Amino acid sequence: MSNENGEHAAAAANGYPAKPHSSESFPRSFQEVCHELKDKVDAFLADDQKTDVLRNVQKQLRASMGVVDEALARYSLEQISISYNGGKDCLVLLIILLAALARRYPSPSKASQTNGSNGTTSFPPEFQAVYIVSKHPFAEVDDFVETTSAEYHLDVKRYAMTMKDGLEAYLVDRPNVKAIFVGTRRTDPHGEKLTDFDPTDSGWPAFMRVHPVIDWHYGQLPPLS
Repeated sequence: MSNENGEHAAAAANGYPAKPHSSESFPRSFQEVCHELKDKVDAFLADDQKTDVLRNVQKQLRASMGVVDEALARYSLEQISISYNGGKDCLVLLIILLAALARRYPSPSKASQTNGSNGTTSFPPEFQAVYIVSKHPFAEVDDFVETTSAEYHLDVKRYAMTMKDGLEAYLVDRPNVKAIFVGTRRTDPHGEKLTDFDPTDSGWPAFMRVHPVIDWHYGQLPPLS
């Protein structure tokens, strides 16, 4: 590997996307993506589900939307991020988050009607995210993170470090970030005592951890993607 390629690889692994996003592959704007997901979430919640399992999924989804809404009310978009590693929990969390974003902004057809009435009508072009690469990453996982981050317009910073060091580096790169959405569930290691909002433990980079899917189970994952 040449020195130039080596420097590029190091930069890609720590703080930069491995490859640039391709607008040609995913021509939909971030606003369009968010509103499409909102429509799917709204349709699922409005449906008269026939089983207890799906009704419970609706209940959990409403609770998760409430947590995300509270986080978006507490923090500005430049202050909040999502920890995204391409896992099922993260993907469900991302869909809920983007649907919630669409609720806070007018749809494309209504934007011109409400523009100028308040300061919340300008839809962001993307949402910031952090990807801490595992010690032994799979190429398929990296590819999935890259593809879905482009599809969902995530501005992903990628770090091939330990979780602690990666988060510390991320907050140096993004000093405005005060809260990070995390897809931790109650049954995950160290998840049993977590709440919807938890500051990081002593000795860790300081930010608020937001856990909208903390009480979800694998059997409850809704068909929203």
